[in-house]
Amino acid sequence: MDIGFQKKLGSIFFGGEGLVLQRISGKGVAWASACGDFNVIDLKPGEQYKVSTANAVAWEESVKYDIAAVGGFKNALFGGEGLFVTTLTGPGKIVIQSMTLSELAASLYQYMPQS
Repeated sequence: MDIGFQKKLGSIFFGGEGLVLQRISGKGVAWASACGDFNVIDLKPGEQYKVSTANAVAWEESVKYDIAAVGGFKNALFGGEGLFVTTLTGPGKIVIQSMTLSELAASLYQYMPQS
């Protein structure tokens, strides 16, 4: 396992996303943890998939990625979405999670005991 860093520091400070990316390579089995379902998508050469940065779980080394800001200040305050979107460009497989940790927590909150 290697450690990589995000290319754009803005997403770290304003997007709530982490600085470190983990790179897993070699033979064997690797386990990944995420919320909701894993959706595996096989991108063709040049095909792009845009996803909220919080939903991007993993991608093959052949896939290029870019992180960009979405919308403006108004969207950040009232949009209810993340500030950054990840664009993944094929060829290669990507893994997207159907639910973020905050979405999972919000969906379970109604079942928590209230005092």
